[in-house]
Amino acid sequence: MKASELRLKTTDELDSMLLELSKEQFNLRMQKGTGQLSKPDQVKKVRRDIARLKTVKTELARA
Repeated sequence: MKASELRLKTTDELDSMLLELSKEQFNLRMQKGTGQLSKPDQVKKVRRDIARLKTVKTELARA
């Protein structure tokens, strides 16, 4: 997911994506805790996607 793609979306779409990514992050944390995590790199990707999404939301709020 690129920041340029996120800037084209509406605030409601960004909010729903943020909620979805937060749920995914929670599920990955639970899998990691129980030792069932098959793709450890996915945790880093989701965390960065959440940060990217929050940054774009802040940019849109300031504009």
